[in-house]
Parts: sequence; C-alpha cells; structure tokens
Amino acid sequence: MEAVVERTKRYENYKNSGVEWLGEIPEHWEVRRIKYLFNEINERSENGSEDLLSVSQYTGVTNKTDKVEDGGMLTNALTLEGYKKVQKGDLVSNIMLAWNGSLGFSPFDGITSPAYSIYRLYDGNVKRYFHYLLRTELYKAEYKRNSSGVIESRLRLYTDDFFNILSILPPLEEQTAIAEFLDDKTTKIDQAIAIKQQQITLLKERKQILIHKAVTRGLDDTVALKDSGVEWIGEIPEGWEAKALKYFCFITKLTGFEYTNVWKTDSEGQIIALRGFNIQSGELDLSETEAISEKLSNSLQRTKLYKNDIVYPCTGTIGNAALIKEDNKFHINQNIARICLQSKEMFPEYFLKSLLSYATKSQIDFNNSSQMQPVILIGSLRNIKISFPPLLEQKKISDYIETASQKFETAICLKQQEISTLKEYKGSLINSVVTGKVKVC
Repeated sequence: MEAVVERTKRYENYKNSGVEWLGEIPEHWEVRRIKYLFNEINERSENGSEDLLSVSQYTGVTNKTDKVEDGGMLTNALTLEGYKKVQKGDLVSNIMLAWNGSLGFSPFDGITSPAYSIYRLYDGNVKRYFHYLLRTELYKAEYKRNSSGVIESRLRLYTDDFFNILSILPPLEEQTAIAEFLDDKTTKIDQAIAIKQQQITLLKERKQILIHKAVTRGLDDTVALKDSGVEWIGEIPEGWEAKALKYFCFITKLTGFEYTNVWKTDSEGQIIALRGFNIQSGELDLSETEAISEKLSNSLQRTKLYKNDIVYPCTGTIGNAALIKEDNKFHINQNIARICLQSKEMFPEYFLKSLLSYATKSQIDFNNSSQMQPVILIGSLRNIKISFPPLLEQKKISDYIETASQKFETAICLKQQEISTLKEYKGSLINSVVTGKVKVC
C-alpha cells in the first residue's frame, strides 16, 4: 500500500510536545488549548424552521430532514424553536457521545438539539485539517478522559473540558497540504471499501438465488414442473407440494398478559430469553443476552423452546430465522414466534432454509402490517406457504445448500477482513499524518 511510502517520509527535526499522550511533534509545530482555536456558538432558532441536523461517529454531520420519509418524525420534541443554529463549517459535537467520535464539521446550515455543542474555528486555520485531527482515536481517548460521568453511557464532554484539551497546530500551509493529502487518500480508500461492500452484496445475492432455486426447483434441472399455485414460488417439480405453515407447524408467541404479568428477567437465570436481535439469518447471535429462571420457563411451556424448533422475529428483523439445536436452554421473548414442526415429513434444516428463501421473504414483505417498523402477525405467518419435496430429497437439498453456502460465507468473510484492513489502514494513515509522524508536504 501507499502507506509504506508515506511512512518513510518524516520531518527532519522533532521535539517533545510536552504532552505525554501526544508524544513528539515536528519541531516547528505548536501545541495550543482548543479554547484558543475555537469559539463556542449559542445562537438559537426563533421558529425552528431550519433543517434539523444530526451527528454520528460514522457519517459526521448529516441533514436529518432529508432522510425522513413522508409521514416520519424528525424528533419527539414538540417544537424545534430554541434549537441551536449551525452555520456551514461549524463544528457540531454531541456532548453525550463525543468520546466515540460523534462530532464533525457541518456541510450544512441548520439547527441541532440543545444538547449539542456548536464551535466555530477562528480564521487562519483549516477546517478539514481539524476534521481529521479531532476524529482520530487519539483524540477520542482524550475526550473520554475529560468527560464527566461514572459509566460510559453517562459520559458528557462539556465545553470547558473540551476547550481545555490540547491541540496540535501545524502552520497554515501545512494544515492545507495535510487536508488535501488526506482528502485524496481517504477518498481512494473509501472507494476501495465501497467496491468490496458491493462485492459482498453480490455474493449474498448469489447465495440467496442458489437457496431460492434449490427450495423451489430442486437439484435436477430436467425434472417436469407444475404450477405451485403460489405467485411467489412459481413452478415446482412434479411430486413436490406447496402448503401453508399452519398445516404442519404449531406457531405461537408470548401473549400480552404473559409478558406484562408473568414475565420477569433474572440476571442469574439459567434460560436464555431470545430477543429479535439475537436471531440472525440462519443462526443465533448470543453476544448480548438476557435470561429468565428455569422455573418461569417451565411455567410457560407453550413458548419454551426445544431442539428443532425455529425462532422467528415478528417485529423489526422479520425475515430472519434460526434453528434451536438443544433442549432446555432457550425461551422466546416478546414478539418472537416459536415455530414447532409437527410433521415427520419435514426435515428441520430444509424447513429453515425455505424460511430464509426469496419466496418466503416476499410473502413476509407482502404481509407486513406496519408502515413504520416491519411487523408480521402470527395469523399471517401461519398462512405463509413453502414448497417441499419428499423427505430424502429435502435432506439432499439441505446438504447441497449447506456446502454451497459455506463457500459463499468464506468469500464474504475474506472481503470483510479486507474491509477491516482498509479501515485500520485509513485510521493509521490519518493519525500518522495529522500528528506529524509522516510528512506529506
């Protein structure tokens, strides 16, 4: 990578910055407190008619107004009157999330929440240089050290604390050169990342096409076909059937009464209570879980999970599904469906793959009962239809999909690793250049 070349270019002379966490800087650079570089702005909107802006660690400052679809809500606030005004080029900081990089220079005029801080860079400095400097991991760590609060979720970086942080200050012409260099290099890196993300999307689409074809046409391209009678499934092989889930599955979820009056989480519980985000496409994500007692789980037998049950989110991430592979370990939480196979003529792994196919997801999307958060009602889920062959063929198809999917997953994993490497390189390059470890002019 070009970074190898860039890292070999260093300034002739360095000096101790006098700041432990900054280390050495080029001899002719300065260190100043942020209060001598920025001025806090506290101008308020008179009527709240300006565009509402937001800031995140990933995208910087964005125009929230442009991203809200018809009927959506910009904010829960009753009025935007009194919100802080932002001019194009102002630094916007979310005082509650500055520690994770939620700050940036605004490319828009607009307004932001009163909980944000607005700063304006004094003349004689380059905004793009400070855009890169103030979003480095080096400075995020300093925001965290200077924030008030006991736990991470309660940290606040107030103006006095932000202003007290020391900033590296190169000469103006070098600020300009550094900003231009990083604009060019980061654009190229972002383009490379975007290409790899597109490749991942294509691989996922190809995987879905393979699954769809296998669970609606089988593995024999020469077999005679018949009309399934289901628009989203189309033609299926002779000897296959297309049936609604209600004819071979028991489908249920917690009632409102059970969740409100009986349900109780238990930090020392033995049974994992699965929530929507725990259910991914074909697998469980148990990185964050909550639990209930075994006694409570046993008292709610209808929603207790057993081996070969399938869990299916009814809100939010509808379309995902996962197979339960052991008894007495899991229970469904609110808004999760338990799908229990009641036919020995259905192979669980084949059934899971059918639920994850385009044919099923198209039916789910059609039956989505909400204009906001996606929702599938239990009654609608019971009427979803899938196609299936005799049991032995189901097993062959399932094995085929498993083998082919693994090849796709390996390729996807490789692309994801390449993206991670590029992101790490980008962060390292920015840090090296803005702190003077690498000379670019």
